[in-house]
Amino acid sequence: MATLAARRLLLPRWVAGGRARLLGTAAEASPGGEEARGGGEGGGGPDGAIYVKKPAAAAAVTTRDETSVAMPTSFMTGSVVGKRFYRDATVRLADDGNGWTVMLDYRTLKSPAKRPLKLPSRALAMAIAAEWEYQESDGIRPFTMPLMKLACTALERVPLTRAKVIDNLMKKFHQDLVFCRSPADSELTLGVHQKQKEKIDPILEWVNTEFGFKPIVYTTFFGGKQDEGLTKAVETVLKKTTDCELASIDAMAAAAHSLVIPLAMFRERLGIDEAIELIRLEEDHQVDRWGLVEGGHDVDIADLKVQMSSAVVFLGLSRGM
Repeated sequence: MATLAARRLLLPRWVAGGRARLLGTAAEASPGGEEARGGGEGGGGPDGAIYVKKPAAAAAVTTRDETSVAMPTSFMTGSVVGKRFYRDATVRLADDGNGWTVMLDYRTLKSPAKRPLKLPSRALAMAIAAEWEYQESDGIRPFTMPLMKLACTALERVPLTRAKVIDNLMKKFHQDLVFCRSPADSELTLGVHQKQKEKIDPILEWVNTEFGFKPIVYTTFFGGKQDEGLTKAVETVLKKTTDCELASIDAMAAAAHSLVIPLAMFRERLGIDEAIELIRLEEDHQVDRWGLVEGGHDVDIADLKVQMSSAVVFLGLSRGM
């Protein structure tokens, strides 16, 4: 979905006078971080370049910020954050040539902590610009911008709390979803047990092959304790991740109630649909048996798809894929 949204930025938009300009080309119009200048109709220069500096005609007008705009802290949790105050969302190369930034008209987008939102790839910057481009005039809705929220997490929170993020993930590792097996001694749980053996056992075999230690499967809600070697091997993988990778894994783990599933996706062993099937295996079994609750199960499924899909897209785009 983010890829489709990003394509919208590549479509020509017709402006006053019948001239077309290409959204997302501020970087090309301003190589190396130089500010584009020019005249002409529709806010573009003679060659159709997009302004990344405040137009001269509006120099006397006071705006919320002359050169940049920072999102309020409530952006990370709020439902609506003010009205749309910009016309176009574009991308450009960062001033130091290292990374990409999103432009809202002539303003550089900043994080809630008022730091420049410097992104590792042009593809990710384009996708986040697409999220801003799709906002309605009556309000900016953060819940429709999962990539923006992940970017803020990766660029601000993870660098400061990396050790804590990894520690929290490892604390829950022993109670991972894939290690918990339903008992086979009851008619109510036998069906789930059989599905777990069919769907989850291959992932447990992958863990054994990938990390060199066979996982311990248990049937109690209180969980068990995995081999120390497996625990250290998983922790080592997390410590070697980039900030964007760790933010993606953490987001997926929170949605999946599992660390193994996000790691399998991180190592490209699982796809999105396969992962969602594993996460919902037990609940889907109950739905098949007792029926779906509208406004409950269907909303949960939709939310899970958004959370997992956006994290995977963010992970891939941060790598330039």
